[in-house]
Amino acid sequence: MSGAAVLRTSRLILRRWRPADRAPFAAMNADPAVMAHFPATLTAAESDALADAIEATHAARGFGLWALEIPGVVPFAGVVGLAVPTFAAPFTPCVEIGWRLAAAQWGSGYATEAAQAVLDHAWSVLGLDEVVSFTTMANARSRAVMARIGMRYDPADDFDHPGLPAGHPQRRHVLYRIARPR
Repeated sequence: MSGAAVLRTSRLILRRWRPADRAPFAAMNADPAVMAHFPATLTAAESDALADAIEATHAARGFGLWALEIPGVVPFAGVVGLAVPTFAAPFTPCVEIGWRLAAAQWGSGYATEAAQAVLDHAWSVLGLDEVVSFTTMANARSRAVMARIGMRYDPADDFDHPGLPAGHPQRRHVLYRIARPR
C-alpha cells in the first residue's frame, strides 16, 4: 500500500503532512484543553519530534496519522489515523485508531467522520481484521467517537497504561474494539 494515500469524505481530506502543518500541530499540542487526557502538553520541540515520528511511520508502514484538512475552513485541524502501540499489553500487538483535533473544531462531527474513513481504509485497503482504540477512563469525547464508529467496549479489557506510573490519575485506560465487517 502506498504511504501517499489520501482519504476523502464529503467534508474532509486526510492527507500526508506538509511543513506548514507543524505550527498548528504544535499549538494544538500546547493547548491544555486538547491535552487534558494526556500526561502533559508538548513543547514545540516535542511536537516536532512527534510529527517526525508520524511521518516515519507513514514511510515504514504505509499508514499512520494523517493530517486532517477541512477545505474552506482550516488547512490543518488535527490528526486522525492508525498507529501500532509500542508498549506491551494483553491486546498487543494491534493497530490502534486515534485522533486529536484542535479545540476550535470540536463538536462538528469531524473526528467521527474522519475516523470512519480511516476504518474503511483499514478494512478495504490494509485488510486489517481488527482495530482498537484506547483512552483514559474520563475522556468522554473520545469514548463517544469510539461508540459512534461502532467500536465496542468491554470493562474486562480496561488496563493500566504501562507508560504511566502507578498512582498516576490517567493510568487506568479503557479499550474499545471493532472487527472488520464480514
